[in-house]
Amino acid sequence: MSTWLITGCSTGLGRALAQAVLEGGHNAVVTARNTAHVQGLADDHPATALALPLDVTDPEQVTATVRRAEERFGAVDVLVNNAGYGYRAAVEEGRDADVGQLFATNFFGAVAMIKAVLPGMRARRSGVIASISSIGARISPAGSGYYSATKAALEAMSASLRKEVAPLGITAMVVEPGSFRTDFAGRSLQQSPDAIADYAETAGKRRKENDPTHGTQPGDPAKAAQLIIQAVETPEPPFMLLLGEDAVDGFRTVEQDLRTELDAWEPTSRSTGLAG
Repeated sequence: MSTWLITGCSTGLGRALAQAVLEGGHNAVVTARNTAHVQGLADDHPATALALPLDVTDPEQVTATVRRAEERFGAVDVLVNNAGYGYRAAVEEGRDADVGQLFATNFFGAVAMIKAVLPGMRARRSGVIASISSIGARISPAGSGYYSATKAALEAMSASLRKEVAPLGITAMVVEPGSFRTDFAGRSLQQSPDAIADYAETAGKRRKENDPTHGTQPGDPAKAAQLIIQAVETPEPPFMLLLGEDAVDGFRTVEQDLRTELDAWEPTSRSTGLAG
């Protein structure tokens, strides 16, 4: 039995993961900004679940959550950074305050959680930190520049973190889901109120009022949850776990396009050395 601390458990992938972890016999600290949304999980598993209020942008709540998790279960073995939300806007349309809040939640909130659990993990020389990213970090759709940037930052930070903590017996990994049938593209999706007509055929097509994909996404959150648990429990967890055919296909397309461009520009790129 291990203890999982999962942020953002009120709906979607976070809730599915919390349910799967608890049904698998593990302890789970299930969190949401409003505990009423997760109290049912704790009520169904009174011996193994702890429901706590958590806004990852609140340093005091972050510290208190980890402390109470350790007091109740002794340790946090697995941290899952799932709390976050989507934001759509052309880059020019994004409002500074909205973008700042997006980074505060999606990136800096995850960093705060990581820094809070690492002292205990370092002391035990064990632990897994799994951060939920998005295929958006790879494919960067028009209209999702800021959201994709938060996830790209999360991935780059996690790549360095993995190298730093691996010698200490700790694993850092990221999960890149494609489209899953959650509230992500519905209730949880925010967008700029400033729509510029020149972007109607690019970013504008992905505004909520123009995007019909909500409710039709191909991914099953319950299956994703089981695969995350499988990856975490494997002796050598991958750095990046892709979830969904669309994620795999999107990743491969971007990778191939980059390789083609790299090959075309390689002689130029290599020509910058000082003449011998």
